[in-house]
Amino acid sequence: MTFDRIDRRILNELQRDGRIANADLAEKIGLSPSACLRRVRALEESGVIDSYVALLDQSRIGRSLEIFVEISLTAQTSEALSRFEDAVARSQEIMECHLMAGDADYLLRIAAADPVDFERIHRDHLTRLPGVSRMRSSFAIRTVSRKTAFPITGD
Repeated sequence: MTFDRIDRRILNELQRDGRIANADLAEKIGLSPSACLRRVRALEESGVIDSYVALLDQSRIGRSLEIFVEISLTAQTSEALSRFEDAVARSQEIMECHLMAGDADYLLRIAAADPVDFERIHRDHLTRLPGVSRMRSSFAIRTVSRKTAFPITGD
């Protein structure tokens, strides 16, 4: 999808502050509030704006340990992938799951309080995932960069 200059400015502002009042957004963009609201609603209805959320600080909610888990499945049939993905979607402990190309079939991101908490997550959630043949975990020492805003650029 292509965006004009105004759409790009709206998307960039909303990625910085999803709670900005429409009147303030309109002023920053240089539109009337009604025109700005029409643009935002069009971006929402088209699915470009998927949702609005609050981003939490992992360490302040007691989840400072970040673990990446590579998963290899016993089979790569459509049924096996669906069973695995359905189980992952039901687990509140798995923050992200990516179907991968390369050595592992999936890459999971887990946020845990500490190694003992990860042991609980591993025992109670990861080992119960269907069709897993191999699991390899790596602990992040420090997050160097984390972005939630996509670059919206153009002409």
